[in-house]
Amino acid sequence: MSLLADLYRGGWLRTVDHAFAESLRRLRPDTPDAVLATAALCSRAVAQGHSQLPLAQVGELLLDLVGDREPPTLPALDDWCALLRASPFVGTGLTATNPAENQPDEEMVAAHAAPTVLVLEGEALSLRRYWKYETRLATAISKRAAPSTVIADVATDARLAQLFPDADGDQRAQAEAARALLSQRFLLLTGGPGTGKTTTVARALVLFAENFQHTAAGAGHFPRIALAAPTGKAAARLAESVRDSLARLVADATISADAAVQLAPDARTLHRLLGWRPDSTAFRHDAAHPLPADLVVVDEASMIDLPLMCKLVEAVPEHATLLLIGDRDQLPSVETGDVLAALCDAADAVGTSLLATAASDSSATTAVASKLAPTRLARIHLTHSHRQSEDIDVPRLAALVRDGHVEAALAGLDNDLFRGVHWRQGPDRALAEAVLAQALPAYAAVCAAANVEDALAAAKKFRVLAAIREGAAGSQTLNAVIAAALDPARRGEGFFHGRLVLVTENSYRHGLFNGDIGIAWRDAGDELRVWFDADGGPRAWLPAALPAHESAFALTVHKSQGSEFERVFLALPERNARPVSRELIYTGLTRCRQAVTLWASEATLREGIARQAQRWSGLAARLRASET
Repeated sequence: MSLLADLYRGGWLRTVDHAFAESLRRLRPDTPDAVLATAALCSRAVAQGHSQLPLAQVGELLLDLVGDREPPTLPALDDWCALLRASPFVGTGLTATNPAENQPDEEMVAAHAAPTVLVLEGEALSLRRYWKYETRLATAISKRAAPSTVIADVATDARLAQLFPDADGDQRAQAEAARALLSQRFLLLTGGPGTGKTTTVARALVLFAENFQHTAAGAGHFPRIALAAPTGKAAARLAESVRDSLARLVADATISADAAVQLAPDARTLHRLLGWRPDSTAFRHDAAHPLPADLVVVDEASMIDLPLMCKLVEAVPEHATLLLIGDRDQLPSVETGDVLAALCDAADAVGTSLLATAASDSSATTAVASKLAPTRLARIHLTHSHRQSEDIDVPRLAALVRDGHVEAALAGLDNDLFRGVHWRQGPDRALAEAVLAQALPAYAAVCAAANVEDALAAAKKFRVLAAIREGAAGSQTLNAVIAAALDPARRGEGFFHGRLVLVTENSYRHGLFNGDIGIAWRDAGDELRVWFDADGGPRAWLPAALPAHESAFALTVHKSQGSEFERVFLALPERNARPVSRELIYTGLTRCRQAVTLWASEATLREGIARQAQRWSGLAARLRASET
């Protein structure tokens, strides 16, 4: 039996992966079986989030896909690479150009006798489409890494002292970020939950705008600022946080009310910002038709996949500044790539110490960029958390998980050393009862709220988070259990008063976006509507008019990114725990402000903390190469 057939019958390949390989066989019947199998594996790797497949690590991919059986024997690495290099389907470097950028590989197969659908670089293979995205993104970022034209003057230090009065303490890194925004056209602002990233952004916007007006490009007018995030929920939280921070500056007489209005535009989803087009992978704004902006601020950058990040960076005008905000330790994007992590790796590799030194030197009144190599990526990392109370130790546990310290984390949990963390163990069959014990009182309080505004606020106090969607420990099962308990007469079917609803697709017509959470609530006329937070207060939609949605009493950890709750019940599965990684546990733990119940066996925790949600990519290496 061939390697391709063995992989398909053994469950390591999907039907679409196998069909992709077979389409190549029909074009070139003499194609070696190992080449066809590798093409199928490369397609499968993309579905797992990898933009590149290192051949030496194919065994790890197979183990991740089907961990309970021995995979088929793979070719020797040198022989494998030689077969691929000899194939007309495989290009290397500049030979992997054309056909058109956005033409799907499947269409290329149908349109060309021997399309170059794969790219081999060293011992790593990529689908040509994702190789192009990586090379385009690396090129676009490298061009942006040169200094901007917004230069700090001698008044900058005095203004920084007003905006960041504790610049020698907890706000030092925040002040550095604000100064760096004046001299960089591409800046990374990273940090864990609650470290003040969006608070920093609001104050940095003030400094940027005031300096911009004194440049040739500004000519006395405010910069055009665009705020965006991958999801509607994250965009709304970014806008709300920036507005709140600016309001505090107005109250302190640090800025005027008019300035606050101009500095806080409505935030949009990235798809809306770039100009989403139905039935097309292209956007209205691209390199040829850039965004009308002088500063683009994008939050939750860890959620942005490789194709979308490429299109975003290319659409930012050459003169403008792009600020990416995020937490590299959170889960990577659902789709292909872990772009923020790759950017951080590249920034760390080339170093940002000169930036930090210049930004913290009170005598550095000239441009920070003058002390930086022109293609050096700039990154400011915030470490001081303001989210959790000092009376809880969730951040300490999350840090141990993030850094992979399995024994220290388990010892602390076993000895009840982490205040605010309640560790419970039990089989999956006992999970529903444990969840209901906390979920019913929390969600009953939501249902009993005096009005829909109070109900939406109360809904943010507690949430069940699950590592997976399906199975006894999955979000779908837990949602059904909770809904049935809250609505026993109808067993939780359909809409009922107090049902939490998660939108799962973007609907520009409704103004609702993937990740938005609302509540079913009876209005004054006893009519059931679904209400969502909006500017000016909650807005109602008819249940039948909603875009695709599901219950939101329990969310997957992926869906919870960008949210925070007072209390969290984090459920990890007893079996089939391969989706559990340190990034998933870290993300789940850091969604809470006050307390978390962690339902997980020791075996699942031990395995999960030891496992990283690693994505194979060539992006960091491309960026490092462009810096030399």
